[in-house]
Amino acid sequence: MATDQLQLFEWRDFVDIAIVAYLFYRAILLLKDRLAFRFFLFIAGGIALFFFSRLAGLDAFHAILSALFKSLILILVVLFQSDLRRALITFGKRNRPAGQEHEEASLVIDELVTALTGLAERRIGALIVIEREMGVMSHVEIGTEIDAKITSEILNSIFLPYSPIHDGAVIIQRGKLTRAGCFLPLSQNPTISKSLGTRHRAAIGLTELVDAIVLVVSEETGMMSFVADGKITSPVDAGSMRKVLKRSLEPQWLT
Repeated sequence: MATDQLQLFEWRDFVDIAIVAYLFYRAILLLKDRLAFRFFLFIAGGIALFFFSRLAGLDAFHAILSALFKSLILILVVLFQSDLRRALITFGKRNRPAGQEHEEASLVIDELVTALTGLAERRIGALIVIEREMGVMSHVEIGTEIDAKITSEILNSIFLPYSPIHDGAVIIQRGKLTRAGCFLPLSQNPTISKSLGTRHRAAIGLTELVDAIVLVVSEETGMMSFVADGKITSPVDAGSMRKVLKRSLEPQWLT
């Protein structure tokens, strides 16, 4: 029976399979190194079983898999809406024109680096969230509302140990300090190094959900870290931090 089924295959079927395989390959590239990658491997196994059941004439099993795959698109959209939104945003990025916005954004980055360097030298822990395209407020525990310009002096004063809002994260939205003392979701990724503390786990946890950038200063080591897309880069010196911020942030997110 399997031989008969193979004979029914036409060149269009192979083209059809190749197109689907390519689309899944591109989706995996967009979602690689994330939990979604393992899910897509599971789906790939399901597709293999789907065609095997068809070729082998396992009608009942094939009918169950067929019903499952009819709802697959909807299931994927619901489960991975954050990842899909991130992927669409990546496709939609455009180069921004140079001008005053770039100059103002550069000044803000200088203030951030100055603040981080000062905090690191004194080993004062800090957690700074910079919102990009995706909103962060639905993922954080609301802290104290503020409305302040981004300056190294204000950031330093917020994270001083005797400040009432030094615990938690500062949120930057569109060039303003808007919240302080916010608590972020901790990452549940079991592969994260056990040497990383709560601040780093919180930074990774938030960036697994949204496209924000999180800057961390460790009070234990005084090291600065850059966190994006659920990945941490550490240690980062002042020069490297300035470069990676300029590369990762568009002017409208800082002005």
